[in-house]
Amino acid sequence: MLRIVAGVVSIFSDGVRWLWFTLRSTSALEAENLFLRRQLALYVERGVKPRRIDSVTRIVLTVLSGFFDWRDALVVVRPETLVRWHRQGWNLFWRLKSRPGRPPIPSRLQALIRQMARENPSWGQERIANELKVKLGIEVSPRTVRKYLLLSPRGRLRGDLRWSTFLRTQARGILACDFFVAVTASFRLLYVTRA
Repeated sequence: MLRIVAGVVSIFSDGVRWLWFTLRSTSALEAENLFLRRQLALYVERGVKPRRIDSVTRIVLTVLSGFFDWRDALVVVRPETLVRWHRQGWNLFWRLKSRPGRPPIPSRLQALIRQMARENPSWGQERIANELKVKLGIEVSPRTVRKYLLLSPRGRLRGDLRWSTFLRTQARGILACDFFVAVTASFRLLYVTRA
Protein backbone atom coordinates (compact mmCIF):
# COMPACT_ATOMS: atom_id res chain seq x y z
CA MET A 1 0.00 0.00 0.00
CA LEU A 2 2.86 2.36 0.89
CA ARG A 3 4.51 1.66 -2.47
CA ILE A 4 1.32 2.47 -4.32
CA VAL A 5 0.98 5.81 -2.51
CA ALA A 6 4.65 6.63 -3.20
CA GLY A 7 4.13 5.73 -6.88
CA VAL A 8 1.03 7.92 -7.16
CA VAL A 9 2.85 10.84 -5.48
CA SER A 10 5.82 10.36 -7.83
CA ILE A 11 3.53 10.32 -10.90
CA PHE A 12 1.71 13.39 -9.63
CA SER A 13 4.96 15.30 -9.00
CA ASP A 14 6.26 14.30 -12.45
CA GLY A 15 3.01 15.55 -13.99
CA VAL A 16 3.35 18.88 -12.18
CA ARG A 17 6.96 19.15 -13.36
CA TRP A 18 5.94 18.35 -16.93
CA LEU A 19 3.21 21.03 -16.74
CA TRP A 20 5.81 23.48 -15.39
CA PHE A 21 8.18 22.65 -18.25
CA THR A 22 5.46 23.31 -20.83
CA LEU A 23 5.04 26.82 -19.42
CA ARG A 24 8.76 27.62 -19.55
CA SER A 25 10.48 28.96 -22.65
CA THR A 26 12.28 26.52 -24.90
CA SER A 27 15.58 28.39 -24.61
CA ALA A 28 15.53 28.00 -20.81
CA LEU A 29 14.79 24.27 -21.14
CA GLU A 30 17.52 23.78 -23.73
CA ALA A 31 20.01 25.67 -21.57
CA GLU A 32 19.13 23.59 -18.51
CA ASN A 33 19.40 20.39 -20.55
CA LEU A 34 22.87 21.35 -21.82
CA PHE A 35 23.86 22.41 -18.30
CA LEU A 36 22.90 19.01 -16.88
CA ARG A 37 24.48 17.10 -19.78
CA ARG A 38 27.75 18.99 -19.34
CA GLN A 39 27.84 18.04 -15.67
CA LEU A 40 26.90 14.45 -16.46
CA ALA A 41 29.78 14.25 -18.95
CA LEU A 42 32.19 14.77 -16.06
CA TYR A 43 31.22 11.34 -14.71
CA VAL A 44 32.68 8.47 -16.65
CA GLU A 45 30.24 5.97 -15.15
CA ARG A 46 27.97 5.74 -12.14
CA GLY A 47 29.70 5.89 -8.77
CA VAL A 48 33.00 7.18 -10.13
CA LYS A 49 34.32 10.48 -8.81
CA PRO A 50 34.05 13.23 -11.45
CA ARG A 51 37.22 14.32 -13.14
CA ARG A 52 38.60 17.81 -12.60
CA ILE A 53 36.61 20.55 -14.32
CA ASP A 54 38.51 22.12 -17.20
CA SER A 55 38.27 25.78 -18.23
CA VAL A 56 36.02 25.04 -21.23
CA THR A 57 33.46 23.36 -18.96
CA ARG A 58 33.67 26.29 -16.55
CA ILE A 59 32.94 28.75 -19.34
CA VAL A 60 30.06 26.64 -20.73
CA LEU A 61 28.44 26.18 -17.30
CA THR A 62 28.80 29.89 -16.55
CA VAL A 63 27.26 30.99 -19.86
CA LEU A 64 24.40 28.48 -19.67
CA SER A 65 23.59 29.51 -16.10
CA GLY A 66 22.40 32.86 -17.43
CA PHE A 67 19.42 31.28 -19.23
CA PHE A 68 17.61 29.60 -16.34
CA ASP A 69 17.52 29.22 -12.56
CA TRP A 70 20.63 27.05 -12.22
CA ARG A 71 20.80 26.60 -8.43
CA ASP A 72 18.65 23.43 -8.42
CA ALA A 73 20.45 21.91 -11.41
CA LEU A 74 24.02 22.38 -10.15
CA VAL A 75 25.51 19.19 -8.71
CA VAL A 76 29.19 19.12 -9.53
CA VAL A 77 30.34 22.20 -7.60
CA ARG A 78 28.95 24.52 -4.95
CA PRO A 79 26.93 27.56 -6.09
CA GLU A 80 29.63 29.91 -4.70
CA THR A 81 32.13 28.30 -7.07
CA LEU A 82 29.95 29.00 -10.11
CA VAL A 83 29.44 32.59 -8.96
CA ARG A 84 33.23 32.93 -8.54
CA TRP A 85 33.77 31.62 -12.10
CA HIS A 86 31.26 34.16 -13.35
CA ARG A 87 33.11 36.99 -11.58
CA GLN A 88 36.47 35.79 -12.89
CA GLY A 89 35.07 35.77 -16.41
CA TRP A 90 33.84 39.36 -16.09
CA ASN A 91 37.15 40.46 -14.58
CA LEU A 92 39.02 38.91 -17.50
CA PHE A 93 36.62 40.47 -20.01
CA TRP A 94 37.00 43.99 -18.58
CA ARG A 95 40.76 43.66 -18.15
CA LEU A 96 41.11 42.78 -21.84
CA LYS A 97 38.60 45.42 -22.94
CA SER A 98 39.99 48.33 -20.96
CA ARG A 99 43.74 48.24 -21.31
CA PRO A 100 45.37 51.37 -19.91
CA GLY A 101 46.49 54.18 -22.19
CA ARG A 102 45.90 54.86 -25.82
CA PRO A 103 47.36 52.65 -28.49
CA PRO A 104 50.46 54.14 -30.12
CA ILE A 105 50.10 55.86 -33.48
CA PRO A 106 51.64 54.10 -36.49
CA SER A 107 55.44 54.23 -36.69
CA ARG A 108 55.33 55.99 -40.08
CA LEU A 109 53.30 58.82 -38.54
CA GLN A 110 55.75 59.01 -35.63
CA ALA A 111 58.60 59.32 -38.10
CA LEU A 112 56.68 62.01 -40.03
CA ILE A 113 56.15 64.04 -36.83
CA ARG A 114 59.86 63.85 -35.99
CA GLN A 115 60.80 64.77 -39.56
CA MET A 116 58.49 67.81 -39.50
CA ALA A 117 59.98 68.89 -36.17
CA ARG A 118 63.54 68.47 -37.52
CA GLU A 119 62.87 70.39 -40.72
CA ASN A 120 60.89 73.13 -38.95
CA PRO A 121 62.45 73.60 -35.50
CA SER A 122 60.39 76.70 -34.74
CA TRP A 123 57.11 74.81 -35.05
CA GLY A 124 55.51 73.63 -31.86
CA GLN A 125 53.16 70.78 -31.19
CA GLU A 126 50.06 72.83 -32.10
CA ARG A 127 51.48 73.84 -35.47
CA ILE A 128 52.56 70.31 -36.38
CA ALA A 129 49.15 68.93 -35.38
CA ASN A 130 47.40 71.61 -37.47
CA GLU A 131 49.66 71.02 -40.47
CA LEU A 132 48.92 67.30 -40.33
CA LYS A 133 45.19 68.00 -40.15
CA VAL A 134 45.01 70.66 -42.86
CA LYS A 135 47.51 69.30 -45.38
CA LEU A 136 47.15 65.53 -44.91
CA GLY A 137 43.78 65.16 -43.20
CA ILE A 138 45.32 63.28 -40.27
CA GLU A 139 43.79 64.26 -36.93
CA VAL A 140 46.36 64.01 -34.17
CA SER A 141 46.13 65.66 -30.78
CA PRO A 142 48.84 68.23 -29.97
CA ARG A 143 49.52 66.18 -26.83
CA THR A 144 50.21 63.14 -28.95
CA VAL A 145 52.54 65.21 -31.13
CA ARG A 146 54.32 66.44 -28.00
CA LYS A 147 54.69 62.87 -26.77
CA TYR A 148 56.52 61.87 -29.94
CA LEU A 149 58.53 65.08 -30.09
CA LEU A 150 59.88 64.46 -26.60
CA LEU A 151 60.83 60.89 -27.46
CA SER A 152 63.91 60.30 -29.51
CA PRO A 153 63.66 57.61 -32.20
CA ARG A 154 65.24 55.22 -29.68
CA GLY A 155 62.42 55.89 -27.23
CA ARG A 156 64.33 58.11 -24.77
CA LEU A 157 63.32 61.60 -23.72
CA ARG A 158 65.14 64.41 -25.44
CA GLY A 159 65.60 67.97 -24.19
CA ASP A 160 63.64 71.03 -25.25
CA LEU A 161 64.71 73.43 -27.96
CA ARG A 162 68.25 74.65 -27.29
CA TRP A 163 69.22 78.30 -27.23
CA SER A 164 71.52 77.89 -30.19
CA THR A 165 68.71 76.35 -32.26
CA PHE A 166 66.31 79.07 -31.17
CA LEU A 167 68.77 81.82 -32.14
CA ARG A 168 69.55 80.21 -35.47
CA THR A 169 65.86 79.96 -36.40
CA GLN A 170 64.95 83.46 -35.19
CA ALA A 171 68.13 85.30 -36.25
CA ARG A 172 66.57 86.88 -39.34
CA GLY A 173 63.81 88.56 -37.31
CA ILE A 174 65.98 89.80 -34.43
CA LEU A 175 67.56 93.25 -34.72
CA ALA A 176 68.73 93.56 -31.16
CA CYS A 177 68.07 91.50 -28.06
CA ASP A 178 68.83 91.21 -24.38
CA PHE A 179 69.33 87.98 -22.51
CA PHE A 180 68.53 87.68 -18.82
CA VAL A 181 67.54 85.06 -16.28
CA ALA A 182 64.38 85.20 -14.15
CA VAL A 183 63.69 83.01 -11.14
CA THR A 184 60.13 81.63 -11.04
CA ALA A 185 57.96 81.07 -7.94
CA SER A 186 59.02 77.42 -7.91
CA PHE A 187 62.71 78.50 -8.01
CA ARG A 188 63.28 77.37 -11.58
CA LEU A 189 65.52 79.40 -13.85
CA LEU A 190 63.72 80.91 -16.79
CA TYR A 191 65.93 82.16 -19.64
CA VAL A 192 64.37 85.23 -21.23
CA THR A 193 65.25 87.12 -24.35
CA ARG A 194 63.84 90.51 -25.13
CA ALA A 195 63.94 91.63 -28.71
